[in-house]
Amino acid sequence: MLNRIVKLPFLVLLIISLQVASLRSAEKTYKALVSAYPEHLLRHSGNSLLWKDGTRMLLDDGLGKTHQQRLVSADIEDMLQQTYPANICPGNQLAINFDPGRIRNSAFFKKMYGHNRAEVRNNLVKINWFGQPIYVTKVNAIDKKLTIIIAELKNLPAKFRKYLYPSEGGFNWRVIAGTKRLSAHSFGAALDLNSRFADYWWWNGDKQGRVSAYRNKIPREIVEIFERHGFIWGGKWYHYDTMHFEYRPELIALAKPVACDKSVRP
Repeated sequence: MLNRIVKLPFLVLLIISLQVASLRSAEKTYKALVSAYPEHLLRHSGNSLLWKDGTRMLLDDGLGKTHQQRLVSADIEDMLQQTYPANICPGNQLAINFDPGRIRNSAFFKKMYGHNRAEVRNNLVKINWFGQPIYVTKVNAIDKKLTIIIAELKNLPAKFRKYLYPSEGGFNWRVIAGTKRLSAHSFGAALDLNSRFADYWWWNGDKQGRVSAYRNKIPREIVEIFERHGFIWGGKWYHYDTMHFEYRPELIALAKPVACDKSVRP
């Protein structure tokens, strides 16, 4: 009986400590989100994200979800739950369904970039991608950031050029293969490299949550240039898409090294 009395306060303190740590983690995450999009977001308050035009969005719907459910109907908390890796695991030894950035809240991105094809097209700008015209959005100065990226990529040795050109493009209002979810390309906020050197889990006939061998040909030097300017790489997903880069500065700001899981892939 005495042991139970002694242990009870410890358990209460442990629970309180975990709750405080969780709140601090959420606070850091939402601050990073607001800081990443200063032209659009004002602050977060309680369970709301406040936009500069007065719009309020729910941060966390409080629902427990599977990975597939998050993909289909993510709230803002869901899309920030996984930490983008600052490192690259050999053979992409990532935990099953570890896809930071692949989970997106569609209302958030529609609010920022456009609710439909016509609204997005109003913000498109043509950039010169190694002699190839590509359309991307000017929202968040993505066109300017890509212009800087192009300049840095041109400083790489000539052997890297084959991975970059021709590109599969930027803006393309479409759904992701095999789903009803809008691609990040629909908002002009993503760019694909040369598909000849690309690897994509869907092309291999793999199933959701059951991806077999990881493949990648895109050099680390290219990835690092994109990441420096706020773009995440689909090659750091369990469901990999190695030609894909999309603008997600909040995930880059929160990035940290992840543990490589040797049990996932040899």
